[in-house]
Amino acid sequence: MKNFTLTALIFFLLIGNTFAQQEKGIIGYNNWLNSWTEFKPNQKDYSEPTQILSGNISQDIQLSKSNTYLLLGDVFVTNNATLSIEPGTVILGDSKTKGSLIISKGSKIIAEGTQTDPIVFTSSKSDKKPGDWGGIFILGDAPTNLFGNKTAIDYGLRPSSFESISYGGENPLSDSGSLKFVRIEYAGKKTRNYGNFNGLTLAGVGLKTTLFNVMVSYCEGNSFNILGGELVLVKMVSFRSSKNDYEFNNGTQCNIVNSLAVRSPYVSSADGSRCMYVSSYDDIENVDSTKNSTYVSAENLTLVNISDDLDSDIKIGLVQEAIYIGEDASFTIDKSVISGFNPAVILDDKIKINNENLEKIAFTRTYFNNCEGNIFRKGYTNNDDLESWYGSRAFNNLYSKGPDYETFIEAESAKYPDFRLRVNKIIASNDLIEDED
Repeated sequence: MKNFTLTALIFFLLIGNTFAQQEKGIIGYNNWLNSWTEFKPNQKDYSEPTQILSGNISQDIQLSKSNTYLLLGDVFVTNNATLSIEPGTVILGDSKTKGSLIISKGSKIIAEGTQTDPIVFTSSKSDKKPGDWGGIFILGDAPTNLFGNKTAIDYGLRPSSFESISYGGENPLSDSGSLKFVRIEYAGKKTRNYGNFNGLTLAGVGLKTTLFNVMVSYCEGNSFNILGGELVLVKMVSFRSSKNDYEFNNGTQCNIVNSLAVRSPYVSSADGSRCMYVSSYDDIENVDSTKNSTYVSAENLTLVNISDDLDSDIKIGLVQEAIYIGEDASFTIDKSVISGFNPAVILDDKIKINNENLEKIAFTRTYFNNCEGNIFRKGYTNNDDLESWYGSRAFNNLYSKGPDYETFIEAESAKYPDFRLRVNKIIASNDLIEDED
């Protein structure tokens, strides 16, 4: 699996990322956030719906840019049907019925926008707020680490058949379609019994599914929720999620490349949220130990917490870690930027600090900026062993304290931010910086 995804990763990088200006964090000769992203989505007005999507879609269908669509309740694409969406199409999630879109196992979504004409899923309200509608679920038949390899999405959805919400199988190369230049805004409805929906849930999704340039913003749940499957994510953007930006679970095998998470301490959930949550299971009793544990390989990520007063926000408990790694999960991150967290990383307290476990968790050539501590173990006040291990010159990590305006090219722009590193302004070293008392 790792060899195959590495090959896929190299291929994607070659075709889409022939650049090397900024070595660390998100990279590109130009700011690839331009044109297709939207950092002030509440200021966008869309036409009233002209078509309604509801119930089951059991035959191939194409949505046209000339219409505006309303997702009414739970909408299922079933019976191996393909939902195709033209560039520039707008789909509104109904706020009254908390509309959601579910691509059932065997079916596909082909949502291929362009840089100048993205596809937009957003709230039907004029005054949009996080949690206005449900979200998007894509369910495939790639492996999970659960017993029986199959399970179901349980969010209180009301399908006509159990198969419409099941996911997982034996096909790591399964194809659930493609998302390119897609925005998902104000999703994440709250339920009484199942918690929040997520912006984009990818469950049992396989390697032939294409996932490029997808932005999830102002989600009340996780922006990206990945359950099992084998996949590559390229140029993902999570902006101001209330929960986790990227959550990986259930034996996911994933490469995530050149992607961004921008957090705000003023919208984050009080019950725990971070840029990346990497876990192999919620309940070990449901896991087949003969199957793959979660493995996430990250390269050229920028994880940043934007704060008006970082020191104050840390002191009053509004800022948490950027990355949380659970027991039995493997995680590697390379050439990335982690800026403005408390601390940068927390390892689960069940992870024993030994060579076997540390070989599964690697931080290399990564830039830690403005973090109140770097790599800690949950519940432990003395983390000198971890700090010493990852602070070794062998890992080539950098540590610095610098404001956002010096660290990034244009982090303070509300409409056209640029989170690439401002390389010529950075003063960093390989040595850990001791915080002043």
